[in-house]
Amino acid sequence: MTLFGRCFFVLASCYFFTVYSRQRAFHLRNMERFIRAVEKVEDSNLGLSPLAVVRALRRAAGHDDVMTIHYLGVSNNDTDAEVLETAFLNATSFSFFDKAIHHIVTNYGEERGVVLAPDGTTVALAPLLLGIESGLKAKAEATAAEGIFSLTLGRTLGLSFLSLKDFPPSFRLGPNGCWDSVDRPQLFKLSRPATLATDAVITGGMDGAILGVDLSSLPASEEPPALSGVLKGYYSFVLREGRGLDTVTRHVSPRRREISRSILEPLDLHSQVMETLALVWRLEKTEWIGFDTGVAEAVKSGLEAFVHKYWDCPQIIPRCQWRAKAHRGTPIPLSVPLQFLYVHHTYEPSSPCLSFPNCSRDMRAMQRFHQEDRGWDDIGYSFVVGSDGYVYEGRGWKHLGRHTKGHNAIGYGVSIIGNYTATLPSRHAADLLRRRLVRCAVDGGWLAANFTIQGHRQAANYTSCPGDALFSEIRGWEHFGE
Repeated sequence: MTLFGRCFFVLASCYFFTVYSRQRAFHLRNMERFIRAVEKVEDSNLGLSPLAVVRALRRAAGHDDVMTIHYLGVSNNDTDAEVLETAFLNATSFSFFDKAIHHIVTNYGEERGVVLAPDGTTVALAPLLLGIESGLKAKAEATAAEGIFSLTLGRTLGLSFLSLKDFPPSFRLGPNGCWDSVDRPQLFKLSRPATLATDAVITGGMDGAILGVDLSSLPASEEPPALSGVLKGYYSFVLREGRGLDTVTRHVSPRRREISRSILEPLDLHSQVMETLALVWRLEKTEWIGFDTGVAEAVKSGLEAFVHKYWDCPQIIPRCQWRAKAHRGTPIPLSVPLQFLYVHHTYEPSSPCLSFPNCSRDMRAMQRFHQEDRGWDDIGYSFVVGSDGYVYEGRGWKHLGRHTKGHNAIGYGVSIIGNYTATLPSRHAADLLRRRLVRCAVDGGWLAANFTIQGHRQAANYTSCPGDALFSEIRGWEHFGE
């Protein structure tokens, strides 16, 4: 890394996280716990506006940096501020809100200020709440929302791209991590050294942008819901048997990638990020950073990596999140790109899974069957598609699977949870495989550009997999081959 890059990384880090190793008390770190704490504040202070509540949360976390103040004002300009701080202490502890929202990464790779959402994803609360506050402010003042992209994603992306501009673009984003427990989450450990734009920060930023735009677009006659109601509506939904996400018309967390893309892609993201950086440097009186001739190219290449990773690719739930057992022995590496993608249905489990807990349970059941009953090293599939809006990691992109006898070394095996002999999977689940996962695979160099899709039955004459209904469906897909 150049001297410029090292200096810039230090400056940029001040915006987003502090690295330290001080011990702390543990709280359960899930979205449900955070929402309940917010509800207690709201219930003990009836009549407070959601804008006042979210501003006080910002004050509790100490997020009054100059750019946030530029767009949102100082957090203590409400007459209710002192009352709210007392309410925080009465409802739970001030310490809980501070630790829940304030984003840091320790020198041991623990990411704080993040929570586990009901859908199995990890969300940084700071960018989420900044987006919500921006939308509520615009609604309250009957003005156009300003700064939603800059506060939720633009600043994070720009500073991350520049702080690591001497590294390949894909290394300037992420990483994801693993929780110590999905039932009682307390510690989230990153899989590699952190960038400023960890997956949780990006996820929280997308959610903040979506909810901020939604709130700013409410009709003039409609009052915004309580903050807890906003969060519940987006994260704490229940999918019903039938078509899963196909019938959901409101914005919910499993659709964050497609929704945020529809909102933000029409913008000129390169210009938006460059303008955000220029504002940061002006406010911080560090305009000299902008004189570097590599800034524009770093942003351009970084945004290309962002679009691929977070918009073109579906969100993949990692093995640690569904509590996979370890692979037995040493995984065998694949020689990529592969030429084939083999479509399966699980048959058993026979019903589509509609939630993270149920899909995770199905993944563990299949892994147990493959390892214990069939004697395989691991779950056989490369990936598995749920009807909850997510793809689940099996053996992944890099390792040989055991899904299509005689063809495992030349193709990926992807299964959709359910029995599709007589019925089809939801359109959303099918599109995760047909459009999102295959595009991710080709652009990522895992699948050849001229790859072929086949049903399991075409490569093995002993099975009817992936079911008559699904096989008939995939015969109309692009890249299908007899």
